[in-house]
Amino acid sequence: MSNLFGEEHVRRYQETDGEEGYIWREGSTILLLTTTGRNSGNESTTPLIFGLDGDNPVIVASKGGAPEHPGWYRNLSKTRDVGVQIKGERFRARARDAEGEERDRLWRVMNGIWPHYDEYQTKTEREIPVVVLERT
Repeated sequence: MSNLFGEEHVRRYQETDGEEGYIWREGSTILLLTTTGRNSGNESTTPLIFGLDGDNPVIVASKGGAPEHPGWYRNLSKTRDVGVQIKGERFRARARDAEGEERDRLWRVMNGIWPHYDEYQTKTEREIPVVVLERT
């Protein structure tokens, strides 16, 4: 299990095709999400806890319950087309927010993977987005 975080996590994950960094704290699984900066236009890659809904990865824009959305999620306001890496597999996807019953269901799934999400939600007034990455 890895305690990597941030840029070092991304680097080791990419170098080892997820041999280092795929399994993270408390046994959660990690993917790498590459978004395009909404202002800079530069690509940036973020390690994120994920689950699967069928073949589609699901991620949560929690930022630990901070009052504002994480940067990677704010980038989606400009372009929903993203890059994804799960272990050695790299693919393109289109990100969309889950809503209604789907969001409720996926929120429960993601809390099963990382039980801290419910706690994070109590720390913020924003509804924490649940994002589905649909392969393109």
